[in-house]
Amino acid sequence: MKKSIFVAAAITMGLSAILAGCGDSKTEGSSKGESLKILAAHNQTSPDNPYQTGLQKFEEVLEDSNVNIEVEVHAGTLGTEESELVEKLKLGAVDVIVVSPGFMTQTGVKEVDLLALPYLFESYEHWEKVVDGEVGEQIADLINEKSNNDFKLVGYWSAGVRHYYGKKPIESMDDLKGVSIRTQTSGVVSDYWTQAGAVPASVAWGELYQALQQNVVDSSENAYPYFVQQNHHKTKNGKFISETAHDFTTRLMLVNGKKFDAMSDEQKEALLEAATASVEAERKALYAQEEEYKQKAIDEGAVVNEIDTTEFKKLATPIQDKLAKDIGAEEILGEINGLRN
Repeated sequence: MKKSIFVAAAITMGLSAILAGCGDSKTEGSSKGESLKILAAHNQTSPDNPYQTGLQKFEEVLEDSNVNIEVEVHAGTLGTEESELVEKLKLGAVDVIVVSPGFMTQTGVKEVDLLALPYLFESYEHWEKVVDGEVGEQIADLINEKSNNDFKLVGYWSAGVRHYYGKKPIESMDDLKGVSIRTQTSGVVSDYWTQAGAVPASVAWGELYQALQQNVVDSSENAYPYFVQQNHHKTKNGKFISETAHDFTTRLMLVNGKKFDAMSDEQKEALLEAATASVEAERKALYAQEEEYKQKAIDEGAVVNEIDTTEFKKLATPIQDKLAKDIGAEEILGEINGLRN
């Protein structure tokens, strides 16, 4: 199990304390004596998901902080689509969300797309050095500035390391030729799989089990805790897991910046502590589940193989360089690469 090294100080300037967008909540002149309600949401419906662990810890710490704040956690009940949660956060219909970098790029913060690049990170240790250090702080500042204070980043969560799983194992890139894969169908992730020879396909997460079972798609890619909890490994097109480790994924814990500005110093400090605790709890749960659900998949009949990823990483390098150049983030990419072991 890895140990999180989340640096709270790097996020302090970007922290927003939050008020719920409901009738009894006040958004200005908040003080310790006033009761606030915070709606915190993620898009996963499984109670065992690390997202739920993280937000429950956020709720626990903030409600125990003696600043008179109540937290209400929603697991998929305010929206299972990340785009919906982002819009609700912007409008004040929800106060805390967890979202992937791709949906932030759609709001105009293109630099965040770097975090979704295939083979950007070589290990969890490398990933933590990046997000918990100066690069993570830079990206947090960019999110706040370019969103006009609609979004404040208060923590970097992980959604695991993603692997290929499909109707057949892959040993080399040649094995991907003509294979349909459920993944992003636009942007750098789609470009990568297309250049690898696969055919990206769009399938809703909730429909993927059936799509794998009925040959709608030949394969998919995700981290063990996510696809094993959904029993994808039990489908005929999800049985073979090849550990490509192509993405140490990043998820962003966001609050509404404008609501933050209305809160008292005590409330801001309490929320910072709760956000830090949630990061620690979510990562700890995720790292433990990686091994737990890998073994569960094997026990239930899945076949796992490790592969030499040299050619896969070689393919990713020019894609990384092109994106960084296109969005003016070559310096940030250089800093990320400079933190490799």
